[in-house]
Amino acid sequence: MNIPIWPGSSSFFPGDTPFGFYDNDYQFQQDADKFAKFASQRLGYPLVEIELQDINFYTALEEAVTTYGNELYAYQVAENLLSFQGASTTIEPGNNELVQENLAAVVRLSSQYGEEAGVGGSITYYTGSITLLPGVQNYDLKSWAISQNISGGIEMKRVFYEAPPAITRYFDPYAGTGTGMMQMMDAFGWGSYSPAINFMLMPISYDMQKIQAIELNDQIRKSQYTFELVNNVLRIFPIPTGGGIHELHFEYILLTDRNQPYVDRNGQSIITNASNVPYENPTYNAINSIGRQWIFEYGLGIVKEILGYVRGKYSTIPIPGSEVTLNQGDLITAATNEKTALIERLRSYFDTTSRKTLLANKAEEAQSQMSILTDVPMTIFIG
Repeated sequence: MNIPIWPGSSSFFPGDTPFGFYDNDYQFQQDADKFAKFASQRLGYPLVEIELQDINFYTALEEAVTTYGNELYAYQVAENLLSFQGASTTIEPGNNELVQENLAAVVRLSSQYGEEAGVGGSITYYTGSITLLPGVQNYDLKSWAISQNISGGIEMKRVFYEAPPAITRYFDPYAGTGTGMMQMMDAFGWGSYSPAINFMLMPISYDMQKIQAIELNDQIRKSQYTFELVNNVLRIFPIPTGGGIHELHFEYILLTDRNQPYVDRNGQSIITNASNVPYENPTYNAINSIGRQWIFEYGLGIVKEILGYVRGKYSTIPIPGSEVTLNQGDLITAATNEKTALIERLRSYFDTTSRKTLLANKAEEAQSQMSILTDVPMTIFIG
């Protein structure tokens, strides 16, 4: 049985890994052969034979580096996704960039609340009008929408149906007393109203009380200029009378706009989720010693796994007068446990460096410093 055996040394060349992600990185080229020697000796070479070739070690190292980068940048994406969403997918890869937090996602959310008050949001307000008919109090807005070729329904936002302003019925007994105030009011655009003197001489509270008195009088003694909207039927008060053509104006939105869940991209390709945040495989020579040690340990776990599968195919090897049983099961079990533990350790390490944890630690540190300073004797200065 001719099983390939690790010869004890190797010489890496670009193209020896499956994907070639890091083949042109000089530091990776140097570490590839060092890792092969490290992993083989950890597996017992030269005391035992290792049924692997150099490309198996290179494959394990490439996978370990890629796994490290995947865990690192997946954490970065999760930490900063709200800042990424909405940005163009053509921005530079974020591998070596310091992410600047922004409030874009918060503003998008808050603006949708603002649209209910007509002061923001992404929904267009439209205007429409109906003709008031003498003696007709109820108007079917659903029929109006159909007549305007509007499908999907509308939602009324504002009806411009108000009583004439109280100021137009404000009577000032002191107006026109020869003080020349009328001409002054014309300069301010108030010439069509009566209280010329009070605008200039009386406190503003006096005018407000007079206006409130007029409005309260209208509310109690007269039919109110108001409306109610029930099941798309607009009922107005008081009932319209004759005397010319009058139109009632209103603002509305389309229900199809309100139910639109997607942001208008304006033809741009933008970041929408974790899958299209621009991160690439890490630059190997930029990974520090902490990261590389993890990569070597994880790579060793992969090598154990590969060797276990190989020895599973050749579970027993005949020797003169007997046969040798290989440790396929032990290798695969150890590899699985080690890889799982390394992933958990790396994620735990990233958690300790999260923005939330770092800020909490800083706050705790500041509190501890304040506690210490309270026990420090204060110097009394005498000038």
